[in-house]
Amino acid sequence: MWKDVFFDFLSIALELTVLFFLISLVISMLQGLIPYEKLEKYLVHSNKVVGATVAILLAFITPFCSCSTIPIVVGMLQKKMRFGFVMVFLFASPVLDPTILTLMGALLGWKVAVLYTVLTTVFSIIIGFTLEALGFESAVKKVIVKGLNEGVTKFNMKKAWAVTLSLMKTVYPYLIVGALIGSIIHGAVPTGFITTYFGGNEWWLIPVAAIIGIPLYIRLSTMIPIAQIMVAKGMALGPVMAIMISSTGASLPEVALLNSIFHKRLVVAFLLSVFTMSTLSGTLFYFI
Repeated sequence: MWKDVFFDFLSIALELTVLFFLISLVISMLQGLIPYEKLEKYLVHSNKVVGATVAILLAFITPFCSCSTIPIVVGMLQKKMRFGFVMVFLFASPVLDPTILTLMGALLGWKVAVLYTVLTTVFSIIIGFTLEALGFESAVKKVIVKGLNEGVTKFNMKKAWAVTLSLMKTVYPYLIVGALIGSIIHGAVPTGFITTYFGGNEWWLIPVAAIIGIPLYIRLSTMIPIAQIMVAKGMALGPVMAIMISSTGASLPEVALLNSIFHKRLVVAFLLSVFTMSTLSGTLFYFI
């Protein structure tokens, strides 16, 4: 059994390594062509359609985990960007990453990747503007973070290579951990166990999966190979998507950071929003 686990791990790790390196290099080169400062101007006084589009675009081109998003959010608030746009970015940034979405398409299928992208984008926009409409901007504490302005980054192949290597050092280990966990699940966990407890069509499995995912600190890059194995083992796609979104969109370390910049009522609203987004997304996967 463990021999099979080892060879499964090598196969998954090799495939992910090649995909991750090539995609990261391409994305890094493209990011050097993006005028960040010009985009940020649209997040101050633009109408909702333009501002939300730019916020989602920034979420795509700034691949962060849930915790590393927080300093960027503080910087956006310092620059007096519209609260609704900042909230859209806060929810979308951890769950939308072009590199990881490409891996998702390769491992789980492009229909799954496209539907995941559409759902997380739409829900991030809805939640962001809902929190603004409910007046949660008043729940933001005055926090100052220095050294956030880096100016416009120009295209530079050498810098793109350096960014790629940096991503390999910071994000890639999580990908390998996910591959290892996935290979263990594939080889050591009986298929019958997963199909019995998580493979049914019971609706309550989705909110349960969403609740389980929130306390975890799992990057989307770690969840992708795990999700692939769980689906292959017979786990329903709805709960898989729910735990993937909730574990990526929120975590205990992130909540601790948010508590330093938001009052408790906004922190609670954030957690409820992540739970709602993951549950509704998982439910739509369930029906579709």
